[in-house]
Amino acid sequence: MARYSKSSGRKVKQAMQERKRGTLRSGRSGKKVTSRKQAVAIGLSEARRSGAHVPRKKAAKKKSASRRRATSAKRSRSRT
Repeated sequence: MARYSKSSGRKVKQAMQERKRGTLRSGRSGKKVTSRKQAVAIGLSEARRSGAHVPRKKAAKKKSASRRRATSAKRSRSRT
């Protein structure tokens, strides 16, 4: 099965074209979108809203165990 539906690809393409023309605006603030990544995100968001098949958003990455140990060691050194 395809990850993204055809209609979601069309929405992204449409958002990219709007960005190139300078007519793509962000949601709440209404500022002009200049970033390619943001244009793709807006296209996928519109596709989700219209009911197209789009994979779920990725969850935020957790810190690795070694990274956590390093930061906790730094904190304990700075306290004493």
